[in-house]
Amino acid sequence: MDVVSGLAIYFVIWWIVLFTVLPWGWKPEEQPGTGHAASAPANPRLGRKFLVTSGISAIIWLVVFISIKYDVIDFRPVAAAMMQEDNAK
Repeated sequence: MDVVSGLAIYFVIWWIVLFTVLPWGWKPEEQPGTGHAASAPANPRLGRKFLVTSGISAIIWLVVFISIKYDVIDFRPVAAAMMQEDNAK
């Protein structure tokens, strides 16, 4: 895996993990002000959630990287078969 592919995979993993981490610790404001949504969190803690997201994403990315590097899951035969099917058409 080259650097660009590694960064792209990390970016996708990061966004997926972010949307799973965002609801953690969600509590609405008791008395929302005028013009505020009643469902808005009282204290979103976005900085902490971004750090947690980055850590979890790094661990998941490391598992994916090791799986690709050591051919735990090898997609090359599947890709070769797909290419042969495309060339046969």
